[in-house]
Order: sequence, then C-alpha cells, then structure tokens
Amino acid sequence: MYAGRIDGFSQQARELINIHDIYISPIVRLELQYLFEIQRIVVEANEIISDLSNRIGLQICDKNFNVIVSEAFNFSWTCDPFDRMIVANAAINQNILVTRDQMILKNYNHSIGI
Repeated sequence: MYAGRIDGFSQQARELINIHDIYISPIVRLELQYLFEIQRIVVEANEIISDLSNRIGLQICDKNFNVIVSEAFNFSWTCDPFDRMIVANAAINQNILVTRDQMILKNYNHSIGI
C-alpha cells in the first residue's frame, strides 16, 4: 500500500479496505523497522506508518499487549513471532486480516488474500 501498488490487491481486499477502518497490530511497526534494519525495505517504519495514516487513515490497534501474547499461544502452526502476534491481534475479536502470507491464509479463518 505504501508504494501505491493496490492494483495487485484482490477485488475483495480493495472493497474491505474501502469500507472499513484499517488497523495494524503494533508488532507490524516493529517488523517493518526490522525489515528496514536488515535492508529488505528502504524506508523506516515510522515514515511508512505516518504516510499511510495520512493517506488512508491507517491506525495502530491499541488492544492489550498481554491479551495478544496470550492469544498468540494458540498459533503453533508458525514459529514466526511477528506472524503469531499479527494473527493473535486480529483473532481476539475475529477481525478480518488482509494478507498475502500463505501460511496465515491457510490457518486463520478470517484472513483474506491480497
């Protein structure tokens, strides 16, 4: 989304993004910063989040961190701590999670493919 490449998103994902408020788990901020630090992306996390907040109203979810961690215990299908926390954040209220991650799509019933 930051790069403006929404043409690759599915019709369903675009409709959901246009209809609903858009939230990300706080762990997404950390994962983006990690990707910047290992040079997988070239823009720092806070710049990406700020830009998307201004352009599309992106918000950072404020669910209780301890509740998210407790929920993450349920997702042993992945060893990736970022994915576990992202899915847990969504799963607490059975929120829809838009992703291209095939493992998440396979294992989280409320996920929608990009």
